[in-house]
Amino acid sequence: MAAAAFAQQGKKIVAIGRNYSEHAKELNNAVPKEPIIFLKPTTSYLPSGGDMEIPQGVVAHYEVELGVIVGKRGRDIPENEAEGYVAGYALAVDMTARNLQEEIKSKRLPWTVAKGFDTFTPISSYIPKEQVDDAANLSLTLKVNGAVKQDGNTKDMIFPIPRLIHHISTIMTLEEGDLILTGTPSGVGPVVPGEKIECTLKDSTGKQLAALDFNAVQRAGGYLYKPE
Repeated sequence: MAAAAFAQQGKKIVAIGRNYSEHAKELNNAVPKEPIIFLKPTTSYLPSGGDMEIPQGVVAHYEVELGVIVGKRGRDIPENEAEGYVAGYALAVDMTARNLQEEIKSKRLPWTVAKGFDTFTPISSYIPKEQVDDAANLSLTLKVNGAVKQDGNTKDMIFPIPRLIHHISTIMTLEEGDLILTGTPSGVGPVVPGEKIECTLKDSTGKQLAALDFNAVQRAGGYLYKPE
């Protein structure tokens, strides 16, 4: 399988929570001592230009992130060898059913439902590793209806990419086409049906590496969230 086909053929999305200290603070969460891992289904992928469906009763929040695409199978990968397992990158948004997540967290239950809805991982096209000089110094922006809501840089990650690859691979084997979502900077917030979301990924020179846009729409039928 070519890593470039990750969105069609990859087996899993491994997401990292609270990897930017300012984001942790804005949600009143403690800064973690080791990476927080959760999984998203690959059925949540949404190509750029698509419609992100918000289930009924859900308050949907955007979280723009750098995605790392795994290039080969590995387990217990040392940090100093992690770069060799990176095939490329992508720009992504980890959509979250925030009100549902808060209820789930209060019960100390898993986040799967709040993160796993269809279309809840909008994703850009594949960026070959060779096009990225320094993944630890990339700017991420997200706009809603033209207004900037998130403007961060990967240099502010608490746990850098090699540490993430090492840590994840000590828990589960990473395989070609897997996507690692590396966390979101501060500025997360709600999006409602009818709004347009636009994201960019740029390097330290200002060169644009990827763009991602999608529309928020109301999902017809399906899941209905009723708070307790």
